[in-house]
Amino acid sequence: MGVVNVTPDSFSDGGRFFDEAAAVAHGLQLAADGADILDVGGESTRPGAEPVSEADEIARVVPVIAKLRADCGAAISVDTMKPGVARAAMAAGATIWNDVTSLRGDASSARVAAELGCGLILMHMQGEPRTMQLAPQYKDVVREVRTTLKDAAYVALKAGVKREKIWLDPGIGFGKTLAHNLALLKRLDVLMAAGFPVVLGVSRKSFIRTIDAQAETTADRIGGSLAAALWGASKGAHAIRVHDVRETRQALDVWERISDA
Repeated sequence: MGVVNVTPDSFSDGGRFFDEAAAVAHGLQLAADGADILDVGGESTRPGAEPVSEADEIARVVPVIAKLRADCGAAISVDTMKPGVARAAMAAGATIWNDVTSLRGDASSARVAAELGCGLILMHMQGEPRTMQLAPQYKDVVREVRTTLKDAAYVALKAGVKREKIWLDPGIGFGKTLAHNLALLKRLDVLMAAGFPVVLGVSRKSFIRTIDAQAETTADRIGGSLAAALWGASKGAHAIRVHDVRETRQALDVWERISDA
């Protein structure tokens, strides 16, 4: 899953693809590099990020999604908390809703997800982007994340979302310390046992900088991103959400060939 940030303040690229033409070109390159899914987002969810209005978010993502849908064969997901944005994105050609709030962002989210009949990624986040990294606390992070995501999946199922449409994401870096992130990665099989495909987003995240103090910029974190991606694949993750598609695809291809030799 390749990341297409149509935002001026993303933590990973600092607005490099905020321009519509730049975002489309970036998405097409990610698809050419081997992305099976393009995840298009118009609102940053980095720590401290400010909210974006629904109208502005739609204006950012819909033209990009429409052009990507016309020009490449990759599936398209929309990374949004808002059901109105999800609805507009599906009309433009997206087929997956990636919701970092696990349907808690709006009272109508579960109903809209069922109406749309789209794929649905439910991600765990403690708190909300502006405050999530201030003081995250858990008694047992693996158990609590698994329980929260299973409960969110139940809400989706009860609303009418088909079971085969639901994927879970532990939300690495979203309201978690380094210890929380490492525990979730080490015991990713516990989340797998919940019975849903797992999406893992570890690309360029700040926990890598905590391990390697020299990785000050996001571009310095590719090695750590690849290590975490391969670990996730070894544990059975079904999708790896990344910024560096070509490098990750190469790493996965080599790892798979070694495994199959």
